[in-house]
Amino acid sequence: MKMVIQVVDDATLKVDEKTISQIGKGLVVFFGAEKGDTEEALDFFAKKISSLRIFADSEGKTNLSVKDVNGEVLLVSQFTLAGEFYHGNRPSFSNAEDFELAKKRYERLADILKQQYALPVKLGVFGADMKITQTNAGPFTAYLEK
Repeated sequence: MKMVIQVVDDATLKVDEKTISQIGKGLVVFFGAEKGDTEEALDFFAKKISSLRIFADSEGKTNLSVKDVNGEVLLVSQFTLAGEFYHGNRPSFSNAEDFELAKKRYERLADILKQQYALPVKLGVFGADMKITQTNAGPFTAYLEK
């Protein structure tokens, strides 16, 4: 499982020019499921998303979590995070999780974030071609893998 987490001032996600989700201050989380991912990994990532202290406090130190700043989360499925770019010039996606299982993991992560961590979570459309406009803050980008 791989994730890219970006601190944003705002973000908008569209599919076919229709706005699907919007958030204000918070996190855009790009989620990529790989073969062999576990429920424990989902729990690990949910805890990290909710508790990473990557927002600036009043002194400018990265000392606050998304919960501390009353931020939102835009959770976006991104199949390409499972890509391997080691051989040749074309990525291999052989390590990507099966579509249906990856979708279940994506939905489960959203549920954990909402129910266990009480985070306001907006979603993209799993498997769709999405357009995302976001205003990165910092910029601050974190890459997590488990």
